[in-house]
Amino acid sequence: MTATLPERPAAASVAPAPPPERPRTRRTPLTWYRGGGLANLLFVLPMVFVFFFFSWSPIVQSVIMSLQKTNLIVSEWVGFDNYIAVLSDPQLGRAVINTLYFALLALLFGFPLPLFMAVLMSEVRRGKGLYSALAYLPVVIPPVVAVLLWRFFYDSSPNGVFNTALSWFGIPPQPWISSAVQAMPSLVLEATWAAAGGSIIIYLAALLSVPPELYDAAEVDGAGIWRKVWHVTLPQLRGILFIMLILQVIATAQVFLEPFLFTGGGPAGATKTILLYIYDKAFRNSLGGDYGEATAVSVLLAIVLAILSWLYFKLTNRWSTS
Repeated sequence: MTATLPERPAAASVAPAPPPERPRTRRTPLTWYRGGGLANLLFVLPMVFVFFFFSWSPIVQSVIMSLQKTNLIVSEWVGFDNYIAVLSDPQLGRAVINTLYFALLALLFGFPLPLFMAVLMSEVRRGKGLYSALAYLPVVIPPVVAVLLWRFFYDSSPNGVFNTALSWFGIPPQPWISSAVQAMPSLVLEATWAAAGGSIIIYLAALLSVPPELYDAAEVDGAGIWRKVWHVTLPQLRGILFIMLILQVIATAQVFLEPFLFTGGGPAGATKTILLYIYDKAFRNSLGGDYGEATAVSVLLAIVLAILSWLYFKLTNRWSTS
């Protein structure tokens, strides 16, 4: 008989011991100095100073001025009287309504149009660079020159440029910016033409990040161009769409150039926006207006836009990243 050796018990698996924790060094001014903290501070300090001087300092001065009755020469502390005065002014309510009307028209026409044009241009096989340059051309034109050019186009006489084009189709001459009804849509049309080029370039750059495999899979499933846009392009561009939307809302809430140069707020106050109301408050006569009330409206507008932006990003944060 052969003797069998007893089996050795299996070695129990022992988890490796965690590495010992390093002792935390206590942060002191000396360790901060030895770690290069002073050099970093000296490097950042000029940028912080420039940012504070040109950004935060005007904001603080504006808040202080909104609590004063001043013409920039003589100042008198009045507290919240400026806010009470502008909030009880019926012209401010009319300016808010006009601004909301402009923003609504600009979002309905000016927001989807650049995306539509960018999608069409992305499908073009030849001459894409030429089309991009032509789309961006209105942005290159100085805004004042563009407005004065369109003012010439909006001539309400039968010999006006747009009215002449309408006569080819049997449409009678239109008053355009001379009409209280058509003035605001006319301003929105020019503003959309002037700003669409920048949005088109941004959308074209964003479309390059969409994986081509998604379009190939959609084509295999028999999807046409509009189904590919709806099920592939728009979901992939959710983040940039949300950013562009809030930027356009902020820009339309601060519209000034078009109503100032086209109509001066007329006819009959139909195009007087919030910024034009602020301008009239501050510069309504040669001696200067009430800068305190004008600044109070500016502060209120900034607060409303800040709250709107915060709520917008809070509500769309999950949608833009999911």
